Amino acid sequence: MGDEVVRFGILGCATIAKKMSAAISTTPGASLYAIGSRSIERAQGFAKEANFPTGSKIYGSYQGVLDDEKVDVVYIPLPTALHLEWALKAADKKKHILIEKPPALTAEDLSRIITACKKQGVQLMDCTMWMHHPRAAKVKEILKNRELFGDILEVHSTFLVPMEAHSPGFFTENIRVKPDLDALGALGDLGWYCARGILWANDYNLPSSVTALPGTKFTKDGVIASCGASFAWDDGRVATFSCSFYADFNVKLTLYGSNGTLEMPNIDTGDFKLYGLSTFEDMDIGWAPDIKEFEVNTDRFQESLMVERFLSLVKGIENGSTGVDPLWSTIAMKTQQLIDAVNLSIAQDCTTIALKG
Repeated sequence: MGDEVVRFGILGCATIAKKMSAAISTTPGASLYAIGSRSIERAQGFAKEANFPTGSKIYGSYQGVLDDEKVDVVYIPLPTALHLEWALKAADKKKHILIEKPPALTAEDLSRIITACKKQGVQLMDCTMWMHHPRAAKVKEILKNRELFGDILEVHSTFLVPMEAHSPGFFTENIRVKPDLDALGALGDLGWYCARGILWANDYNLPSSVTALPGTKFTKDGVIASCGASFAWDDGRVATFSCSFYADFNVKLTLYGSNGTLEMPNIDTGDFKLYGLSTFEDMDIGWAPDIKEFEVNTDRFQESLMVERFLSLVKGIENGSTGVDPLWSTIAMKTQQLIDAVNLSIAQDCTTIALKG
């Protein structure tokens, strides 16, 4: 790898890959270098639509990207069912891996990917983009302020998208409801964000128990289209999440503390609200919360900030100044463990699943 440029290769032509192509192109020190698809014609079309630079390598297979010795990083936006195979092959070729979430269908599969990356000394990171927006750091700062927020007591997370209205034909055509491609359905696609938000708010301490909520809905092919879960810690903290391909749009992470409540809407904006300790109004007829509104501005898209952070990790490894940062595989595994536990609880009629933190 050259000292000044990290070359990215992309496996597949998923829609999200267009956003990531733009992020790579606009990140200093990153080069949008190669694209591979099962069809050379599709790869050529994608490269044109995504404004790949002249001279980019275009391959009619995923393996072609991995075999290219100039590729330093592989971005994997393939269906989840293909992640294990191609992440293992990428690690074997000593490619650093930026992988779409969920990174695997199960924690067992993810463990194999992590082990392979560790063996080959390559960095792994899942693409949970909101974590790289500066809003996340500002919210964390407030969560650590005992006067403003106090002790965290509850977290509630929702990610609801009416997919059929948003994308007609979704339930018959989209890979996210195909049991052979993305068997986790809404749990993996939307619930991943919810689970990550809950863990992030609780400093990545795993809950002691996970229980699916009644009312899980499945597609005609048996893929989860809507579900919820509750989480409990031994010290009394609790959390819930709800994710759905049916319900009207709502994306929110709400954190309840002993001195305040913090509300984060959406996953791609810089705004959030802090509700201070409420008091009774005159005559005790209602609550009077102290509301502070925040806006954390940045001139960069969060996906570009994610690429920049990953780039820094890769350069540190390649020039020998740092080793692989285990944080990213650790939090990916913990998130996957929550997804696994919810899935198991659903399969066992909402039985409570014990976890070891």
